Parts: sequence; C-alpha cells; structure tokens
Amino acid sequence: MSKVRSLFFSLGVIQKRLVIGQSQAFGSKARNMSTMDYTFETLKVTRPKDFVVQVEMNRPKKLNAMNRAFWRECRECFQRLSTDEDCRVVLVSGSGKAFTAGLDLTDMAEDFMSSDLEVGRKAFKLRNLIRDYQETFTVIEKCPKPVIAAIHNACVGGGVDMTSACDIRYCTSDAWFQIKEVDVGLTADVGTLQRFPKIVGNDSLVRELCYTARKFYSDEAKQIGYVSRIFPDKEAMIEGSLEMASMIASKSPIAVQGTKVSLVFSRDHGVQEGLNHVGLWNQGMLQSEDVMKSAMAAIEKKQATFSKL
Repeated sequence: MSKVRSLFFSLGVIQKRLVIGQSQAFGSKARNMSTMDYTFETLKVTRPKDFVVQVEMNRPKKLNAMNRAFWRECRECFQRLSTDEDCRVVLVSGSGKAFTAGLDLTDMAEDFMSSDLEVGRKAFKLRNLIRDYQETFTVIEKCPKPVIAAIHNACVGGGVDMTSACDIRYCTSDAWFQIKEVDVGLTADVGTLQRFPKIVGNDSLVRELCYTARKFYSDEAKQIGYVSRIFPDKEAMIEGSLEMASMIASKSPIAVQGTKVSLVFSRDHGVQEGLNHVGLWNQGMLQSEDVMKSAMAAIEKKQATFSKL
C-alpha cells in the first residue's frame, strides 16, 4: 500500500462510514418521491431516474404553445428545482407531436394589445411584462443543475429561446428549428439574440436565421453546434437523454453544479475574471467531502456515493 493511498484512507475512513448504505437510502427514494409539489397546468414533472427530474411541456393539443400560464409555471418550476435536493439533473421535453410551436399568440394577445393606457404607461407595463418573460428562461440558466433539452419535431420561436438557455441539446432526426419572431412583427426578446450567437459562433449565419426566419433542420443544427446528438426517434432520444442525465447525476453535485456556474460566468466575462471567479469558488469547495470520496473511489475502483446538497 503506497503512502498516498494510506493517507487518503486514513483521512477518508470516517467519511466512508458515514455514507455506508446511502445508496440504498437515497436510491429509490428520489425516483418514487411524490411529485405533488410540482403540479402544474402546462407542465408535467416526473422523476424517471435517481436524482433526475423530467419537465415535460404538456399542452399536446396546442403543440405545447407557450401561453401565459406556461410563462409563469416554467419560471416557478425551475426556481424550485434550483434548491430541490433530490434533483441533480433536469431533462426538458415536449409531449405530443412537437417540442413546441412557440408563443401562443391567441392567449397572449391581451397582454400585448391592451389599449386602455396611454403610450408611455403602456410601454412601462410591457417593459415589466417582457422582463418576466425573460426571467422564465433565465431561471433555466440560473438553475445550478445541468439541464438537457430533448427536442423532437418543431422547435419554433420561444422554443429556441428556451433551449438556448439549456446546457445540452439533443434532437431527433425529424427536428426542425425556426427563429420565428420577425414573421410575426417582433424582435426576439427573451434570450435567442443573446444566447444563440454564443452557442453557434457564426455571426453571418445567426443574422441570416434571425432576419429571414427560415427553418433549419437537425443536420444543420448539429453542423453549426446547436445540438450535440441526433437520434432516430423520440423514444431513442429520451432514452439517450436519461442515460446521459443519470451519468451526470452520479457525479459529485458540488463539482457538477460548480462547473455549470463557472461556465456561465466565464461565457459572459474575460478569461482573468473567470479565473478569479472559479478560484474564489474553489477555495471553499475544494474542502468538500466530495473530493475525498472521489479520490477514495478512484483508488478502490468503485463508484462514489455523494450526499445531497
């Protein structure tokens, strides 16, 4: 036994004793935990795997068009998931024939077309409304748990806004995307123009897609880096997405969530600022028991079991 291994063992033995049996204690509990706290009109929330939560847009008859209830409920759902100790990864999907048809303009017309106020006051009302809608997808980015988007068939307008805020994007071979807003007289204002260019990294193509509202399909989406995997059908995509979610959920939640926080921060800041940020973050997190558990698991060639946050 090497001195390094002996040192790790002596430091970690107490921690190991504390977590004996945690796998059984936390295993099926996360999967079977009641979802009553996540009952929504437009979203179906389930726990298909340990520490994995699936959020499914659930207006199939309306092609999951985003109505006023959705904007409120999605925001509330992800705010709660951010602190849910039984959630380490989120899978976002759509029920029925399509991922989403985008804005439900019929339902939302009242918000945008109200004419009982003079122009200045109406502008302030719309300003606050837009900020609320922006926050609906920003909370996905703010949520420290990685979010995987599983996209099938149509992903239109708000669907691109939403998936641009996710961490990982998978799609089916029949998936197609459309930055639709200019076709309905709008400038996209809830995230696509801010996030999509940084994901794709091709300014000319981004402007083409935003100015023309032309459709782009799964093969082009993968070619430009918007999605990372294409599956033959929805069933295979959900299975593959859950497999990836389970793999991520098996890692240290402190390490994974710290990685997401740092990636988002560094995207919007310079290199040195990003280094300073992760340095400050890790001066605390490197003291976590997860570091020792990971080291012991690597030495013993076992899967580490991590406590809830």
